[in-house]
Amino acid sequence: MKTLFRASILLALSLVMVLSVAPGLAQDDDPIVIGASLPLTGAFSTAGSKHQEGYQLCVDLVNERGGLLGRPVELIISDNGSDTEQALSQHERLINQDNVDLLFGTFSSRLTVPVSAIAEQNDMVYPIPAGGAIRIYERGFQNLFYFQQNAGEFVGASPINMLNELVGQDNPEYPRTAAVVGADDFFANAIADGLLGNEVVNPANGEVILDLAPGVLAENNIEVVFQETWPAEGFSDWLTLANNIKQSEAEMVMGLAASVDEIIQLTRAFETVDYNPKVIYYSQGTQSEFLEAVGPEAAEGVLIHAAWHPNVNFVGELLGEPFSNQDFLDAYAAAFDGALADEDVAIPFSLCQAMVQAVEAVGTTDNPTIREWLKSRTAEDPVRTILGQFHWDERGLPIGRSFIMAQWQDGELKFVFPLGEFEGTSDLIFPRP
Repeated sequence: MKTLFRASILLALSLVMVLSVAPGLAQDDDPIVIGASLPLTGAFSTAGSKHQEGYQLCVDLVNERGGLLGRPVELIISDNGSDTEQALSQHERLINQDNVDLLFGTFSSRLTVPVSAIAEQNDMVYPIPAGGAIRIYERGFQNLFYFQQNAGEFVGASPINMLNELVGQDNPEYPRTAAVVGADDFFANAIADGLLGNEVVNPANGEVILDLAPGVLAENNIEVVFQETWPAEGFSDWLTLANNIKQSEAEMVMGLAASVDEIIQLTRAFETVDYNPKVIYYSQGTQSEFLEAVGPEAAEGVLIHAAWHPNVNFVGELLGEPFSNQDFLDAYAAAFDGALADEDVAIPFSLCQAMVQAVEAVGTTDNPTIREWLKSRTAEDPVRTILGQFHWDERGLPIGRSFIMAQWQDGELKFVFPLGEFEGTSDLIFPRP
């Protein structure tokens, strides 16, 4: 009931201009206006709604602390329905009709590819919370800044590196065969390209952007015994897919999607056909909605790469003051009736933290000035967020970041890798029960 109530409030907020003004701020001060187009309905609605929460929480905290540059902050969020055309038209409207000062990015590579071009054409900074396909960053754009660890093509190395270190290739139980299945989606295809060693091609001119041969799996002597891509929209034959994977006898499944709803359907199908490989890795599934939908037994031992975990207590900054991961968790719980935040809230919150730092540092909302400040960040002088420290290469991809590996254990999402960098790691369950 709480989830439904929260979702209904968020959807209502998305249809109007959301204005949060702190007590004591003059009502006639010109607000700093931030615009975002998010998938609050449709295929990406679970993550999109969480992104709205992250943006809104950050803006509310900024306003409670006196605003940005002494001005109230106004947040406009539109629901693009997980549809590319709607996302494009909404970005055009935000820029040309609403005259927003800043843009915050949308969710998914599928939406980010076209809308980031609109931002570039208008010379507006486009910070991206969830758009990892490397082709986004290989177009020579100057205004992109990614707020996760790395491009999608390199994500698949994270679970394999974890297995190599925590299990070891000399272990007889180490998985030697794999099934790679996923949605026909930018992000899922990007991870698959890295695992399988494919070429990444620019569709505009056929030029090879990146040759990933031989691929992460081949490099680690893991044979791909099954591979299939399902349509990005409207796929329903999950039982047939699960049976085909089971018949391949793959010891490891790598399920790739941008939507947690697809991962939920695949997991339920595995339960129905009674298929239990040694390793299940998904590109989505850190959300509480995944656990609620499939149950603790089906989730047990499932691995997911993550950009954030509550036990990884990075200390960021908000309006010049330290603001830690724990501060974020406490603020979210206070705003949402004691609920525990997940990474789909933390990532956009981190993005907002960074943009607030940029505006405060340069003293203006002029986008070219903000862009140059972000580009000038270094390892010694980064932006500081609850996801850690960020500086970027010339493409807009973070430098020196690695993903966290998390695993569902006894109904809780545990942080299992890397070891030794943070307190609070749990032992890896291997193989799955």
